[in-house]
Amino acid sequence: MQRRHSSRTAFDPRRAIARRALRKVLEAARWAPTAHNMQNYEVIVIDDPDLLRAVGGIRSEVSLTFIKENLEQLSFSEDELRRKKTGLLAQNFPPAWLTPDPNPFETADPEHSFLGNAIQSSPTLMIVVYDAARRAPASEGDVLGMMSLGCVLENMWLMADSLGISLQVVSAMSGDHVEEELRRILGFPKSMKVAFGVRLGYPLADAATLHVRRDVEDFTHVNGYAPWSG
Repeated sequence: MQRRHSSRTAFDPRRAIARRALRKVLEAARWAPTAHNMQNYEVIVIDDPDLLRAVGGIRSEVSLTFIKENLEQLSFSEDELRRKKTGLLAQNFPPAWLTPDPNPFETADPEHSFLGNAIQSSPTLMIVVYDAARRAPASEGDVLGMMSLGCVLENMWLMADSLGISLQVVSAMSGDHVEEELRRILGFPKSMKVAFGVRLGYPLADAATLHVRRDVEDFTHVNGYAPWSG
């Protein structure tokens, strides 16, 4: 759990992930806890080069809202990140995303407007879809269903890491336009929505990055909303 991280580096496209390893990742997903054991998800595995290129060619615009709210979570030095104990290093993001009032023409740079930039020659993608017409009983907004999908992701991620496979969530895959293009390319039913996509592979370079977390005392309260003293 402490070693797991989001790998934002390029993967080696020539190094395929063995089907045996993929099956272990899927087996981990299979045993994730889900609300009422509904198991309301399907996993689409893509390792065909032609399909990967087709998915990589989908246009994915980045909203100004995302850029502004993402900026609030960034630190511009490792010392700042260590002090905050939350968020990410700004160096992991395009320069056009690092100002409070981004220029829409800069953020529309074609280099960052297609899924191919996020996929970065990944040998394998997994797209998890779910039936939006179903929900956990009396779960407003299907909050329990969303939690269940998070459990599926975490199980997959931990198993992948244990096998030496790097993983990154590609959140842009759940956008409306991208979802429709994925549906057209992959043929999943209209009732199914994209929960998340992940790219998997073996990094071409060292993907090590600074990990920070709040201390237990920072977020734990005992017998009321008072700090835990140990």
